[in-house]
Amino acid sequence: MDVLEGLDPEQREVAQAVRGPVCVLAGAGTGKTRAITHRIAYAVQSGIVEPQGVLAVTFTTRAAAELRQRLRLLGAPGVQARTFHAAALRQLSYFWPRVIGGEPPQVIESKLPLLIEACRRMRRNPDRGELRDVASEIEWAKVTQIAPEDYPGAAVKARRTPPIAPEEVARLYEGYETLRRERNLIDFETILELTAAVMAEHREVAGQIRQQYRYFVVDEFQDVNPLQKLLLDTWLGGRDDLCVVGDPNQTIYSFTGATPHYLTNFAVEHPSATVIRLVRDYRSTPQVVSLANRVISRSVHRLELVAQRPDGPEPVFTEYDDEPAEALGVALTIKKLMADGVPTRQIAVLFRINAQSEAYEQAFTEAGVPYLLRGAERFFERPEVRQAVVLLRGAARSGGDEEPLAPGVHAILSGIGLTAEPPGGGKAREKWESLKALADLAEDMGAEGADLTAFVAELERRALEQHAPPVEGVTLASLHAAKGLEWDAVFLVGLTEGMVPIIYAETPEQVEEERRLLYVGITRAREHLHLSWALARSPGGRRSRRPSRFLDGLSPRTTGAPRVERPAGGKKAAAPLHCRICGKTLTVAAEQKLGRCATCPADYDEALLDSLKAWRTAAAKEAKVPAYVVFTDVTLQAIAERVPTSEEDLLTIAGIGRVKLERYGQAVLDLCRATTSVTDE
Repeated sequence: MDVLEGLDPEQREVAQAVRGPVCVLAGAGTGKTRAITHRIAYAVQSGIVEPQGVLAVTFTTRAAAELRQRLRLLGAPGVQARTFHAAALRQLSYFWPRVIGGEPPQVIESKLPLLIEACRRMRRNPDRGELRDVASEIEWAKVTQIAPEDYPGAAVKARRTPPIAPEEVARLYEGYETLRRERNLIDFETILELTAAVMAEHREVAGQIRQQYRYFVVDEFQDVNPLQKLLLDTWLGGRDDLCVVGDPNQTIYSFTGATPHYLTNFAVEHPSATVIRLVRDYRSTPQVVSLANRVISRSVHRLELVAQRPDGPEPVFTEYDDEPAEALGVALTIKKLMADGVPTRQIAVLFRINAQSEAYEQAFTEAGVPYLLRGAERFFERPEVRQAVVLLRGAARSGGDEEPLAPGVHAILSGIGLTAEPPGGGKAREKWESLKALADLAEDMGAEGADLTAFVAELERRALEQHAPPVEGVTLASLHAAKGLEWDAVFLVGLTEGMVPIIYAETPEQVEEERRLLYVGITRAREHLHLSWALARSPGGRRSRRPSRFLDGLSPRTTGAPRVERPAGGKKAAAPLHCRICGKTLTVAAEQKLGRCATCPADYDEALLDSLKAWRTAAAKEAKVPAYVVFTDVTLQAIAERVPTSEEDLLTIAGIGRVKLERYGQAVLDLCRATTSVTDE
């Protein structure tokens, strides 16, 4: 196999630079994973290094699994590709009995339980939301090697914004560390610390590890923090057979302690380093690449990307009157893309903070657009997936191989919620999509002759590597969670001042990181890119918001070009909604649905409301969705108050759109007419 075949000139230069130190500055979509895997395979094929002597390090289990898979295909299956934490934990667990003795400490996934106990010891009332932020502060302190007593001063100097007084964070930090040590527990930061310490204090351990690993590759080097750099230097032990890959313009995790300094100063630390730039963008159309280049044009470490794909549509900039209108507009645009043949799993909606997802979850549910929340549970940790794997494993042990794979798996999954047609949306749709992904994987493996035992083994392998099968549904994710991913169509929403850049980005460095975050969002798109913002939070609210400063000079609105696109029917500001009883402007969503202030009296037929709730329960049960997916309590209340007599009447009630009208309209009108006829009698 010629592992250099098919590489572009710069990728080939990376692959042939088999001796370190090497620094690869790789822009978004330029094929960095391809370049470094072919470099490793070429070094192995050339006899420069044995596969077992290579340690390739990255930041996520998904990225590590992709590296291993590609290396297997390139004829280098023995290469170790792991995250920093996985590699360190493996080494620490191996040497612990020899150099320390006893059982290795247990790894904790979350700091929250110990922080809650530390709070109680301090006679402090624990607030879970507050403590999650405290946990983030402790993680930052530990990766930057700051002790509890030094935290207050360091936090002020770094302009941190802890949820409580820095002195209180320091006390909780000390209490957390005391409990952790008392119970022989380690967290992810301690894994790295202890591995480096064991190597520093035990020369024979360091010697054995360095004898094993002679050739290092570190991906996403712009995201390395001081603690990870300490461990890397300890692994190297003064050697320089190191290849690092990264993009300083994708540094978006400095709040966690990550710094691009190690990447940008690599040639200073290693004067003999070979520095190679990858700038040919194979992911995005020239239109998307052009916008990305303009957004990042002020960067000191700018990489000017050069698009390699054919032309595509221009990015679309859309201004909406309010957030609900923006969410609805995005949902309708996505429905058009779906009708044009774009798969839902190739569409993403990206926002700055997770709280922004709620409006899109509601709009997508009402529009009948399937969606998946990224950043919630990992695929193989979802309850329905875990239950399915247990059932499939049990079936395999009891002789399930006698039946063809796909029908057998489908029969098992049908018993826990897989139906012929998907439910409307929300959590029920998410569960269905998870089960459907397993059924589709069984179809693919069954076509290749696999049986149930092989299928279960494949699921267990994928769970170990967090290699989830593709799941249908539009992805809803934060910009941070989207890094490293790509889609055919990307919607960047909520692009207003105070959100992008976020309001607490005060220093020039913090603002520039927000600009890089927008750059990351733009470069996730292969072809279709939509950028939008809303002038007000709710219908009728004050339209005081401004588009993000990062859009200045980019969108038609700010260049004097023809006016920016607005959704159909949105050329004028939405008329404020007023209470039908007292006339006051309504700004709260629930009151807007009711058409009146919550405090204003309203007559309604209790029997009708009871009938509507009973009908909703039956409809939800039949569709196997939560009741609120059919109609919320507020919408039912509004129906009972207004007693609509036609489809036009129903459409005037907030929460009832064309999709729900088609699905439930006739049943609701029949109930209203039945109640009216009883009353008339």
